[in-house]
Amino acid sequence: MNLHQFRFVQEAVRRDLNLTEVAKSLHTSQPGVSKAIIELEEELGIEIFGRHGKRLKRVTEPGLAVLKSIEVIMREVGNLKRIGEHYSDQDSGTLSIATTHTQARYVLPNPVAQLRKSYPKVNVSLHQGAPAQVAQMVIEEVAEIGIATESLVDYPELVTLPCY
Repeated sequence: MNLHQFRFVQEAVRRDLNLTEVAKSLHTSQPGVSKAIIELEEELGIEIFGRHGKRLKRVTEPGLAVLKSIEVIMREVGNLKRIGEHYSDQDSGTLSIATTHTQARYVLPNPVAQLRKSYPKVNVSLHQGAPAQVAQMVIEEVAEIGIATESLVDYPELVTLPCY
């Protein structure tokens, strides 16, 4: 069992069970993705995905339970990486911000420029999307922070703070 297998399972669900797309997004081969998922299923003794021939068709009930555990594990792996970054060099790292086009274009350029000036070793990346996409990027840990003018109260898994 390894983190690559977990990433493949997560990405398979995100990519509507299309292993070719999974392989492209993770820069690997489709047969390698298939093999890794099958090996994980064999190790666990369950089918994570229901199949029709070789094609993945659905996530099984045990697969849903596995997916929840994988999400927790991968979130903790991200936390461990951030701890390492924090203690290895406190003036460096990555800050990923999900935001709407309006915020990215008109509100954030000056604060981001000030951040880059104060912390030149911090890599800041902006991801733009509609408010629902901003929320989803934070939930899926594509971004650490989400900024939107619209209310995100429909997402109880997020901590929201009014900015103005």
